[in-house]
Amino acid sequence: MLLQQLSFLPEEDPLAAFPPGSPFELLDTLGRDLPSLLMDSDCRNYLASLDIPAPSSAPEALQTLPQLRLYYLRIGFLASAYINQVGQPAATLLPKNIARPLVEVCQQLRRPPILSYDGYALFNWRRFDTSKAIALGNIDTLQNFVHRYDEHWFILIHVEIEALAEAIFSAIAEIERALTSSDEALLNSALGAIGEALQRQIAVLERIPEHMDARLYYKTFRPYIRFFENVVFEELSQASVNFRGETGAQSSIMPMLVALMKIPHRASPLLDHLIDMRNYMPDEHRDIIAYVEQIPDFKDLAGRDVYNEVLEAMALFRDVHYEWAQQYIHRWVDDPRGTGGTPYMQWLKQLIDETRAAQK
Repeated sequence: MLLQQLSFLPEEDPLAAFPPGSPFELLDTLGRDLPSLLMDSDCRNYLASLDIPAPSSAPEALQTLPQLRLYYLRIGFLASAYINQVGQPAATLLPKNIARPLVEVCQQLRRPPILSYDGYALFNWRRFDTSKAIALGNIDTLQNFVHRYDEHWFILIHVEIEALAEAIFSAIAEIERALTSSDEALLNSALGAIGEALQRQIAVLERIPEHMDARLYYKTFRPYIRFFENVVFEELSQASVNFRGETGAQSSIMPMLVALMKIPHRASPLLDHLIDMRNYMPDEHRDIIAYVEQIPDFKDLAGRDVYNEVLEAMALFRDVHYEWAQQYIHRWVDDPRGTGGTPYMQWLKQLIDETRAAQK
């Protein structure tokens, strides 16, 4: 079966709001108001007092995947905002009115109960003009933690990178056809297309500094996407839990390419972490990565130059990521852990080195 998926973005543009008159409209209002609410020291008390409808509580309970995703986005933002409110003492208890709906919707989506990359980026955008591309200048976010365009820009950079992966999906389908017929020319052409798509993604990633201030990123909105550490979900369990925070490592693009190119990352805590990141991806994305892992190794059949160009482009993408991690995070903080709870600088460097080491 050839790969049919077009990208890791939703097939249709994300649902931007619940229908008028829906009890879930409250979540849209909270989503709009959240950056202002978080400016108030009493925000947590206010959020804990709200009667938030659970996914299954209303007569018109959530039925469609776009509705579930929007609910997850809204409640995920509320939970991370509550736990990680900037300027307030750390919170380790998520109140039941947020905890119960979060757990319920995440059980339906078969994912851990925390806002991850899918809710923060993959489902968190809209187009100004739906007849035009999903690209910077034509997209905006549905929800944010702060009143700064820097956060919009950070999210939207990732959305365009995900949109550009459409060419990679098409090329993987071509690779499958090439392997079926042992067509070296088609294989090399498809690899060339992947390399070109990666170069376009790198060009987008390099635009981060255009609208994102390093000091503001670290101090204003990065804290909201941190991991949950020793958090108790009120009335759901007496035991505290730990969940990975939102991180680009939860994007499925690079894991899919690692699976395609059969890059042999050595056994280590890093590899365990990367495997764990799949638990924070949508089900269908995990299935795609598993599917691509079954595509035969074509290293010997592929042309040396074009094969190495793909690996070098992957390494260059990680190089840029490493540079931004240095400028936007590492220089400001002593804690070696990223939002996903890992020693990111050390591990990013390992990924870069092992990618280049896989060249022919």
